[in-house]
Amino acid sequence: MESSARRRINLIHRHLLSPPRELNNALNPALTNNGNQLQIGVAEPVIVGGMVLDIHAIPSISAVPRSTTPGKINYILGGVARNVAECMSKLGTSPFLISVVGHDMAGNLLFENWRLAGLSTEGIRKHQDISTAVVCAVVDVHGELTAAVASVEAIEEFLTPDWIEQFKCNIRAAPVLMIDANLNPLALKVSCQIAAEYNTPVWFEPVSVAKSRRIASVVKYISFTSPNEDELIAMANALSGQDLFTPVKQDNSVTIESFFEQLKSAVWVLLEKGIKIVILTVGSRGVFVCSKGRQSFMKISSKEEINKYRSRSQLFRTLATSCPPNMFSVPPETEKSSFLFVMHFPALPASVVRLTGCGDCLVGGMLASICAGLNIYQSTAIGIAAAKAAVETENNVPQEFHSAKIADDARLVYTAGRIVFHDPMP
Repeated sequence: MESSARRRINLIHRHLLSPPRELNNALNPALTNNGNQLQIGVAEPVIVGGMVLDIHAIPSISAVPRSTTPGKINYILGGVARNVAECMSKLGTSPFLISVVGHDMAGNLLFENWRLAGLSTEGIRKHQDISTAVVCAVVDVHGELTAAVASVEAIEEFLTPDWIEQFKCNIRAAPVLMIDANLNPLALKVSCQIAAEYNTPVWFEPVSVAKSRRIASVVKYISFTSPNEDELIAMANALSGQDLFTPVKQDNSVTIESFFEQLKSAVWVLLEKGIKIVILTVGSRGVFVCSKGRQSFMKISSKEEINKYRSRSQLFRTLATSCPPNMFSVPPETEKSSFLFVMHFPALPASVVRLTGCGDCLVGGMLASICAGLNIYQSTAIGIAAAKAAVETENNVPQEFHSAKIADDARLVYTAGRIVFHDPMP
């Protein structure tokens, strides 16, 4: 069972504390600025969002007011975009991260970790005027959150449209762009407009209930989104302009079909607005993959890109053959169908250590898999397997993923997938 402290820390990290959608060799030609000339560059998935240092203070005895208390201090590398990108890199994909940090202890730690991992730091803005996003949380001896302080203003102030536009050519060449909802509204819009100009699909990661509502101004650009049930409700209300939907209470005694029945109208609002795939995460009950009919929008990489990714990853080669894409009986392919088509994939049992990186690793696992040419259902299975690995470690992202274990877990998830809804909507 998830402790109260973990739940609260997770909520703070994802909402207030987080910062405000193939490999090192070229996959597709990309144009990059070099003075007044354009040169061929590399094609990598682009991730735009924040980098955060999380500090957790855990006392070993009851705290004495106005005095120091012995205990443990944990420094954890975080931020939604950073977590997603790190997960992708450890699954065999080299993402291009666009973010900001300062010339301070937290910024140096985050920046050097990224550099030492062999990942590009070109998109990370580093400036003396920036105070790196930091979150400090204190819990009591019972594990209850007693206080937390978030200093994350730099994300919205310094991750600006001007900075993002410098990497227009990276977005042009990218197989996918992921944006997290911590970006300020103008930065979100500019990122999406650049992607639209070059037909780069966009993944919108909602981050929190409050910030998920920022989808309203950019929904026409979004191909994928990955809300939990509360974020889904907030997004549907924002897109409909009314408070039509209310939060749904999780009840493990009801069937998966009955549970989804309470959410289908909200899902349909997002699909009707043009989003192609809604990845609805429901905690221990797994993931719903929702679309209008069967989407043709299952792969985003060219054949050449797919071959380059798979040649570097046994995981993706294994899943491509052991989890056949035609395993499920799906309806005829159409994007204009009035049918809501929903697949459910279960979560895996796990020995939970901490949950803050779980959702980010689900998204990172899915994005890495999609870039390798796996379809949305195969990718969901790998995402769930990556999420399980994440909750079993102290860090937001595991130190490493074991390909054989991820593949075995993904096969279990994939073979347990089933259609839970395929009916016309009014």
